[in-house]
Amino acid sequence: MPRYYKLIRITIIIWMTLVLIGAFSFGGFLLNIPNVAMLEHTARNLYFHVPMWFTMMALTALSAMHALQCLRTKNIVHDIRSSTAAQVAILFGLLGLATGSMWARFTWYEGTNIWWNFDPKQSMAAIQVLIYGAYFALRGAIDDPQKRARISAVYNLFAFVTVPFLLYVLPRQLESLHPGADGNPAFSDITDPMMRLVFYPAVVGFIGLGWILYTQRVRLSRALLKIQTINQQR
Repeated sequence: MPRYYKLIRITIIIWMTLVLIGAFSFGGFLLNIPNVAMLEHTARNLYFHVPMWFTMMALTALSAMHALQCLRTKNIVHDIRSSTAAQVAILFGLLGLATGSMWARFTWYEGTNIWWNFDPKQSMAAIQVLIYGAYFALRGAIDDPQKRARISAVYNLFAFVTVPFLLYVLPRQLESLHPGADGNPAFSDITDPMMRLVFYPAVVGFIGLGWILYTQRVRLSRALLKIQTINQQR
């Protein structure tokens, strides 16, 4: 393992530890959050739910970049990097959906058994995850590695084009319970600036965590590819 990689990984771990300390500070200790109407202490989910979507978007961008490089160079390593970034992106997308559903359950639908009501932002986020799920269904249907790399790279690029529209542009144009949607104030307008001291580091930390998972998966996939190549040459 490269020395710089170990240093970056340790830095991210320490960074996320500090984020967690800030996120769960209570009783006026350190960065206790203000009393936000309706949200109360569930407002702390801002430090997890939103950064997960930022991380997914960063990873889909990375995946699309390697998909483009794969089409340009026909190097299978770029296909590995592209598919791996998409895998980790889906993981964070699923975590974003789960944390969002729980947040809605204990704020918008408190006192009910509702976990999901097809709010536009919820629905479009779910569609986004399904689009990338279809990417892996497509990959699984093609046996030839080079053909799979080319076709899935093209699909990946089209999938990435939908990300800003489904996760940001369209939801803001429709009526939604989410902050920042049509007629609703942005989250920054209803929360205290103190929360930004944890929120922005949390975004950086979660993207760093996504990078760790991505690089580890890439190293594993490349090692398996090397073993497969050696076995085929025997």
